[in-house]
Parts: sequence; structure tokens; C-alpha cells
Amino acid sequence: MKLGFVGLGKMGTGMARSLLRAGAEVLVWNRSPGPAEQLTGDGARWTKDIVELFQAEAVVTMLATDESIRETILDNHVLRQARPGLLHILCSTISVPFAEALEQIHRSHGIALVSAPVLGRPDIADAGDLNVIVAGEPAAVARATPVLEMFAKKLWPVGEKPASANVAKLAVNFTLACAIEAMAEAGALALRHGIPAPALMDIFTGTLFSSPAYKAYGPVVAAQTFEPAGFLLRHGLKDIRQVIEAGESGGAPMPFAGILRDNFIDAISHGDADKDWSALSRVAMRRAGL
Repeated sequence: MKLGFVGLGKMGTGMARSLLRAGAEVLVWNRSPGPAEQLTGDGARWTKDIVELFQAEAVVTMLATDESIRETILDNHVLRQARPGLLHILCSTISVPFAEALEQIHRSHGIALVSAPVLGRPDIADAGDLNVIVAGEPAAVARATPVLEMFAKKLWPVGEKPASANVAKLAVNFTLACAIEAMAEAGALALRHGIPAPALMDIFTGTLFSSPAYKAYGPVVAAQTFEPAGFLLRHGLKDIRQVIEAGESGGAPMPFAGILRDNFIDAISHGDADKDWSALSRVAMRRAGL
């Protein structure tokens, strides 16, 4: 299968590499040349013309923000010049209003859109073991499934409207941010009473909170080591802002999301924007004088 891949950050590079290992013919495009050049060593072909890439059978995009998608694809009128019948698999975490707008724009150009935001970190992407939330018209999802299975451990369908996948992804990221904040506050409490943070995290992960989220982030929160970043803290703020926006538009109050937003802003104000988003935990530690 001939595939295009746009957006070679840490996650995108791992996903593209998994596609190559699965035997796909992959044409890549990225705003900065370094990651694209690197993937040519794994068998990818690199183009500097994104319109050429959109002549593939299917295109996977992994761009970080609404703005980067708008600038890269919409402002350049790429969809207008795309191959007829193209399938666009959108793996980014984006705002719900923008996802809804993209659905209409794709429909107007006769392009099938499947929203497929991913759950996992760069090492999981590179191993092809991501969990992927999927939404779109059934025929489009059926076309996308063989592609997604090249880098996914499991697919989680949530409906026929592409934006539904983005709502679900924001809900997951909100809950994960809540877990980081809970571990941070609990860790600060324990430390102020002389209990080492690693000991508390061992209790968490060995008893009631034996889950991937706590096992992955508990040791990081305990050690307060946030580099290299698996997911940038500034992108965490972006997601929480989108959670608040989606809650307002859907009539679902999200009071704790407002607290998380302020804590992310606090962390960024202290220079942590480009650290892993688990650096959110430094806010609770600072407030406890630690």
C-alpha cells in the first residue's frame, strides 16, 4: 500500500517506522528536514512537495496542533489538489470545533476522513503498540483499519462522527492529567510527613492503582526527572484548554480542568514548557515548599 505520512515529531517518527516495518511504501513530509532524512534510512521516500504526498492511497497526519494542521494543509489548499478518493487518517489531538470543521471541509472535497488519535508515548509508537481511538463513516474506518493496525495494539471505535474520537481523546488526556496532579499532591503530602515519595508510589502501583498511568508516571513524579520529554508540557496545556472548550460547548462543566489549566500555566511560568508534562507535579511540590 502506498501511504503518505505528515508530521515526524517523536510520535510520528515512531508511527512511520512501524508502517515501514509492516511493509508499506511510505512517502514522508515534514516541516524540518532532519526526521525525514533519518527515515529514508529505514526505507521511506522523502518529498518536499506536500501536494505530491497527497496523491497516495491514504495519508496519515500527526501534526501537533490545530494551527499546524491549518497552516500545513488548509492554507496551502492541499485538499483541493489531493488524489480523488483519498483517505485521510488524522491522528492528532485537536479541538472538537476544529475536528467538526475538518469533517465538513473534507466532505466538500470528496475526501474520506477518519479521526484516529493515539494513546501512548514515543517508545510505544516505535514498537507499533499504540492504542488508537477511531471514529468516522464505517466504509472509511474499514479502509483505515489495515493501516492503523500497522502501528496499533488495539483500535477503540467510538462512532461515525470523526470528532467523537477527538472528544474521547481529550477525555483520556484530562483523566491522565488528573492522575499526575493527584500523584503530585499525594507525593508532596507524604514528603512533608517524612515518607519518601518512591515508597508512596510503590504502594500506589502495588495496590489500588496498579495501572499503566500510575506505573509510568509514578516513578517520574517521585524522582522529579522530566527530560527527555515524551509529551511536552505546553501541549498538555493545549489539551486542557480544549477540554474546557469542549465541556462548555457540550454543556458539561469541567471544574477541575480549570485548576489543571492554572497549574499548567504556573509550570510554564517557571520554565517547564518544554519538559515532559509530568513536570506539572513541580507545582504541587513548590507549593509545599519542597
